[in-house]
Amino acid sequence: MGEEGRAPRVLILAGEASGDHHAARVVETVSARRPEVEWVGLGGPELEALGVETWAGLDRLAVMGFVEVIRHLGFFRKLEKRAVAALDSGAIDLVLAVDYPGFNLRIARKAHDRGVPVLFYVAPQVWAWKSHRAKQLADWADRIAVILPFEPPIFEAEGGDVEFVGHPLAERDDAESPSREIRHDLGVASDAPLLALLPGSRAQELDRHLDPFVDAARRLRELHPDLVPVLAVAPGVDGERFRATGLPVTAHTRALLRASRAAIVKSGTSTLEAALAGVPFVMAYRTSFLTWALAKRLVKVDHIALANLVADRRVVPELLQGDVTGQRLADAVQPLMVDGEAREVMLQDLEDVRRRLGGPGASGRVAEMALELLEERGR
Repeated sequence: MGEEGRAPRVLILAGEASGDHHAARVVETVSARRPEVEWVGLGGPELEALGVETWAGLDRLAVMGFVEVIRHLGFFRKLEKRAVAALDSGAIDLVLAVDYPGFNLRIARKAHDRGVPVLFYVAPQVWAWKSHRAKQLADWADRIAVILPFEPPIFEAEGGDVEFVGHPLAERDDAESPSREIRHDLGVASDAPLLALLPGSRAQELDRHLDPFVDAARRLRELHPDLVPVLAVAPGVDGERFRATGLPVTAHTRALLRASRAAIVKSGTSTLEAALAGVPFVMAYRTSFLTWALAKRLVKVDHIALANLVADRRVVPELLQGDVTGQRLADAVQPLMVDGEAREVMLQDLEDVRRRLGGPGASGRVAEMALELLEERGR
């Protein structure tokens, strides 16, 4: 425990845009109850807007892939030393780690060794690969807040204190930016069908996805002349690269998905956003050759898209690596654009995914867990 009389201090660790958003909702909820709590660590614009002292931004933190991470090892070693120094100072009362397992698990172990409680929110995907992490997290984290309904038994089997809190995407306000408003902002007719394009938020993802996504959109417009493809730009991403394509661009991703006839979505949390929005979509992902070769040897799941994993069956098409071309993406999306069996079946399947993800309230449940750990520590 730190010195008597000082404010409780939480080391918060969020290394990606989605983690920044989820963490910010927890910080808001905790701060509403205990405004004296101080926050320091890693995060992006949403945490910074709440007054969190961040050591590095998402532009440096959001690195994905085996090979890509190796190139940035020096940077991450410096961050780890800074986090350990904070833990050694005695001024940290709780570690709130949000996803980002490559870095956050290392800090969780350091905190555990020093007697600092750890709350891990959005557990590593041990069901896909690196199953040994389940035991590590169960040992090092005081509480584990998972967001996928099939995860609790995995960590319970290792002795972890785990709770399914629901998915944080399920608590977003669906009234935000209604369809008519986003159409007005984009200058799009009220009856024009929209095609949502979500190529990703990392530079590496954009390098590999943006061109084929845009090419697919152009091919679909040849079949549907009234179609309006729209690019969704993630927070922290330079929109100029998107606008250079000549397509409309919006930062209101969820509203765009709800307003769209169909979508092309890169792998990751975006597939759950599309499922929750109820828009039929195709998933695509392409990475470096070496990263892909390693992944094929290590990853042990039947599906890549989170929506398919939650459904425990192939709900949406998955196009990977060499299949991520404009023509193949367009061919996969085309049946979803028109009324018929393919579209109707997917709409029903996506409704099942939404039910399995649980209702709203994830951030509130995690905030309650954080407050309980602070109270147990006498802070």
